[in-house]
Amino acid sequence: MNRQPAERCAHLGFSEIARIRNRILELGPAARLHALHGGEPLFETPAFITEAAVRALREHRTRYAPSSGIPELRAAIVEKVRRKNRIPAEADHAIVTSGGLHGLLVAFLATVNPGDEVLIFSPYWTPMKDLAALAGGRLRLIPWTEARRTGFRSALERYATPHSRVLLVNTPANPTGTVLTADELREIAEFAGERDLVVISDEAYEDLTFETPHVSIASLPGMFERTLSVFTLSKSYAMTGWRVGYIVAPEPWMSALRKLVLNTINVVSTPMQWAAVAALTEGEAFIEQARAVYRQRRDRLVGGLRALGFACEPPQGTFYAFPNVERVLGPKSWDAFDLLLNRAGVSTVPGVVFGPHGEGHLRFTFSVPLETIEAAVEAMRKVL
Repeated sequence: MNRQPAERCAHLGFSEIARIRNRILELGPAARLHALHGGEPLFETPAFITEAAVRALREHRTRYAPSSGIPELRAAIVEKVRRKNRIPAEADHAIVTSGGLHGLLVAFLATVNPGDEVLIFSPYWTPMKDLAALAGGRLRLIPWTEARRTGFRSALERYATPHSRVLLVNTPANPTGTVLTADELREIAEFAGERDLVVISDEAYEDLTFETPHVSIASLPGMFERTLSVFTLSKSYAMTGWRVGYIVAPEPWMSALRKLVLNTINVVSTPMQWAAVAALTEGEAFIEQARAVYRQRRDRLVGGLRALGFACEPPQGTFYAFPNVERVLGPKSWDAFDLLLNRAGVSTVPGVVFGPHGEGHLRFTFSVPLETIEAAVEAMRKVL
């Protein structure tokens, strides 16, 4: 009997962030940690969203929905991206997915052939490497710092090869908090057009921006036709466990995405889709309030990290800070992680988890109470 898993599984990793989370859970509440390693929103899901799901349950709206999503949700998506993202989508250009990660998975499967390269700015969100591997492709890393120093077009020209087919754009970016400016996106768009690259745009943190506004690359001239824009409700509306996201794209991508969604999940939970309708149509006030709260926590954490001697630019988006800690804790981010965890009781994420260009950094979340930030900074001050 053949007991070997399929070969594709050998090319997949298991999320180091999940390993860190499991390690923290094993320590238990007695450890009294200052938990700055997480990726959850600060808030509970707003009541009006929860009520929409409860109402759908009470009204027995629980049968299979169309695999692309209920018409009301797809209409809300199209209205939202036209108004807010300036993406020229029509009724048939939206499909509902089981969260952002599922959206990225089917986007990779729809665009990446075996042997293709996916250009991606590094550090990058950890699952990207495995999503590329599942599709038979591989990542081609472009350092964020180099792209910002030399210009994005120059960096893309330096790293692209004849095997490059897909360009992954993540703004606001996890883990760095980078938000691409409109000018930077225009550089990227011009290069993608000239090289005939397909773009996957990961916009999970679109609503969590501060001084630099979010721009969707599909809104730029000539880019809608070559872009699969992937969104999720998880971070904007504190709906991580609800698992609702969506993709906006034209043909021929949409036909491929419909097949992939049908054959991976069949359909997103129907009551959750009704909750998503409420989020997209009634949620702007919640987003504005949340952004102000996150900005306050960002400023408090960044100020504290700088006072400890870490090199830390204020992130322009997300709810993460990504300081360089080499001067204080040394060049190895796993060693820095262990030191803060064991001596200060502060949990973070080693930067190298996000690729080789993250080495020497730690990711801290500021999606926590102010008291947690202040206690963590004080605990680190006592041991550094």
